Amino acid sequence: MLLARIFLLFSKSVRDFSLSQKRAFLLEAKEFKTWMEGVALLLDLCKTSPQLVSTNTVQIFDYFVPRICDTHKKVKQKALDVLAEVADILKDGLNPVVSCLVEGITNNLNSKDPGVYAAAVKRAETCVSLVDKVSLMKEFSHRRSELKGQALLDVTEHLSALVGWVYPRSPEVVQRYTLPVLWSFLGNKALPVRSANVRTVVTKLACALYKVMGAKLRKHAASQPPHVRENLSDILDDKVRALFPRAQEEGAACPKSV
Repeated sequence: MLLARIFLLFSKSVRDFSLSQKRAFLLEAKEFKTWMEGVALLLDLCKTSPQLVSTNTVQIFDYFVPRICDTHKKVKQKALDVLAEVADILKDGLNPVVSCLVEGITNNLNSKDPGVYAAAVKRAETCVSLVDKVSLMKEFSHRRSELKGQALLDVTEHLSALVGWVYPRSPEVVQRYTLPVLWSFLGNKALPVRSANVRTVVTKLACALYKVMGAKLRKHAASQPPHVRENLSDILDDKVRALFPRAQEEGAACPKSV
């Protein structure tokens, strides 16, 4: 049980918790109540002892993240909501658990429950603003093969937002982890069911990459199949020229073919 695990981890370190009182509660609590109390206790620990929580982030989130994907909708919603407050307190202290957090959050991006989906979207945005962006790009890219539909589109939009920050600092990360996402979309292999929003999302990613890579994007595309190069050219001809009108006049920004 989450509450029991967290409490046993900290009962000897945090003076404010009474072992006998908490133990009595645990023995009497029903499972659902225990889960709800567990995430509430985590939040309380973050507020009262943030350094202690940061030191034990991996151990704590081993028990917390499963609540984000709990089969009980109320538990899942509560965990996602509490995560917002936890993240705001710990900030980059979440870096050691970015992988499991991204997995838990993105698993909810295809939720049919509006509340759960909205919470997952906000938590993904929280991650983008608080945790290490290079690590986040890697994790979002890893998740693409496990996602479909709206979840894949949402994650791709986050990749587009990360490109401008990551590329100047770690261009090899963008080339290794984000370019394959673009090639997958342009090769029509990214989604089993095509979405009306796909072209918009792909265009945003291609433009973000072109903005930081320039002609290098076309050089990388040269090793891709012809239809991928053609699709990229179509996007660049339609969109990127609008972003670089001066370069267009000079005839250097967007040649007709890759």
